[in-house]
Amino acid sequence: MNLIYNSEQYSVVEFGADRSLEALRFGGYEIVDKGGKREIFIAGVMAQNFRRDVNELIASEPTIEEIDDFLGNYEALMSQPVLLH
Repeated sequence: MNLIYNSEQYSVVEFGADRSLEALRFGGYEIVDKGGKREIFIAGVMAQNFRRDVNELIASEPTIEEIDDFLGNYEALMSQPVLLH
């Protein structure tokens, strides 16, 4: 587990691949919307796409606002409430 992004609005934790767990076979990401107090865990193909999109975003040397805007695209999928974090 590795915290890869942390702003006032979002945090992103990367989970390394774990072949003994199907959900983490290719790794995964937890994206937390701090203001909305909700989160999503993405794995599999969605995690691979997220990783690719993040790499492309980072290559453009984005501002924090641009990164937060990118992560905001996942808000519609965030359905898990954050109880303890």
